[in-house]
Amino acid sequence: MSELKKKDDYQKALSLYSQGIKDFRKGDYEKAQASFEALMEKYPEEHELVDRARVYLTICQRAPKKESFSPRTLDDYLFYAQMKINQGDSAGALKLLEKALEFKREEGRIYFLMATAYLQNGQQEEALEALKKAVQKDKTLAILAQNEPDFEPLWEDKRFKILVKLS
Repeated sequence: MSELKKKDDYQKALSLYSQGIKDFRKGDYEKAQASFEALMEKYPEEHELVDRARVYLTICQRAPKKESFSPRTLDDYLFYAQMKINQGDSAGALKLLEKALEFKREEGRIYFLMATAYLQNGQQEEALEALKKAVQKDKTLAILAQNEPDFEPLWEDKRFKILVKLS
């Protein structure tokens, strides 16, 4: 095998591995699994990448399948929404939180997480509105918001300071 072909194969294998890692970090284990399996099948001579891919593949195979996700309680929805926020999937979190509102519209934690998701999405106005609802429903959330790093982009906003009673 020529040096050029080896280098080209390595780049292709690395690309598959990188895509697998990207999907893995997003929590899309099925896509990640497909990338790792393709890498192992097409480029078995890339031992180092294949060994790493095998470790991730095992984790992907043990991860719960998307279909098995079925939140039943308000706390389930809040937990999974927080998980989506942590994964950077603010749109997915907002969908879950909309469903959570069907359980209990008066739950401040729902609006608090919505504010976090909106802010993560760059929607400051929506974030402030959701935070306002959260604090109206549960005053203790104002204290949490003051110290929440997710709200750092709002810390200097006068409306935020008024909401959480900072001056």
